[in-house]
Amino acid sequence: MNVFELDKEYVAPTYGRFPLNIVKGKGAIALDCDGKEYIDLGSGIAVNSFGFADSEWIDAVTKQLHLFQHTSNLYYTEPCALLAKMLCDRTGMKKVFFSNSGAEANETAIKVARKYGCENLGKDYYNIITLKNSFHGRTHTTLAATGQDAFHEHFLPLTEGFIYCEADENEVEKALKENKVCAIMFEIVRGEGGVLPLESSFVKKLSEFSEKYNVLLVVDEVQTGNGRTGMLYSYMHYGITPDVVTTAKGLAGGLPIGATMLGEKVENIFAPGLNGSTFGGNPVSCAGAVNIINRIDDALLKEVREKSEYIFKTLENAEGVESVTGLGLMIGIKTKKEAKAVVNECMERGVLVLTAKDKVRLLPPLNIPFDVLKKAIDVIIDVCKE
Repeated sequence: MNVFELDKEYVAPTYGRFPLNIVKGKGAIALDCDGKEYIDLGSGIAVNSFGFADSEWIDAVTKQLHLFQHTSNLYYTEPCALLAKMLCDRTGMKKVFFSNSGAEANETAIKVARKYGCENLGKDYYNIITLKNSFHGRTHTTLAATGQDAFHEHFLPLTEGFIYCEADENEVEKALKENKVCAIMFEIVRGEGGVLPLESSFVKKLSEFSEKYNVLLVVDEVQTGNGRTGMLYSYMHYGITPDVVTTAKGLAGGLPIGATMLGEKVENIFAPGLNGSTFGGNPVSCAGAVNIINRIDDALLKEVREKSEYIFKTLENAEGVESVTGLGLMIGIKTKKEAKAVVNECMERGVLVLTAKDKVRLLPPLNIPFDVLKKAIDVIIDVCKE
């Protein structure tokens, strides 16, 4: 049996896979089992921050593998402590809880918010406001936090206590006045919801509301974080200070990790035994993440913004393109052709792109060379205009 047959026979059919078996990669280039090359503009859905098989990252991960791969959280390890310090130094947050994924990071943020509400506002203050078209994960509770009915229908009843609002300040404030709320949780760019960035004025209003109503401001940076938008974290574009920041995906450059960063209001919310994760803070994942965060410096972030500007300018007036949305290297393209058709035609021509609702989505490696990026964008333009 080949890999396609093995997958069909033994892997749960939860993914609509493309007929592509990637066997090797380097940087932004992937190679399939037939030897065909592809320019990867998806980076594992914003995970491979520096592309495939990055040599510096491999060295950091391999060095830790030769020391030890796991100890459990009953003991101290340097990679975990060092990564936590780096994240706090770069964000101003005070403490970090490590887990394995974005969904776990968001679950932790929800637990933080509800414990905060109970202790500071009253035991009935457990409601959390999230936005329509948001996506916060696939666990039962993070599905409940997700403001899209399509993700809910097969898993009812969901965890209670979530209020979905449009990205409208009046609607959010009305919900705050009429309900017992402990937090507002949102993505700066709703990626799975169609790559929809929030207006700066709205984000600042949410920050004001958190102070006015004494609720936590929780920013989900699972996809937007770790340099993806041209700042280390996307909230930094807007001059706000969240109480909780969650992240995952690109943090460890391809290894599983989640992080929930806690600000001053909630830095001591947990005591021993109140939360945990067997693999959280795994030294190999943390060693990979230390390498990634060290290399997301001002020069790289500037480069991300420059590449973003090039993509926007090139695509906005291209034939067959109706609109371009997003921030940094997190981009959604509304095409006249059906998005899935564009994805398939791009793949035939050696370019891998993604979808988000009815849009084509681009999430290239942060360090993709300009000439490789331009070659890929030229293919997208040709496909869109045909």
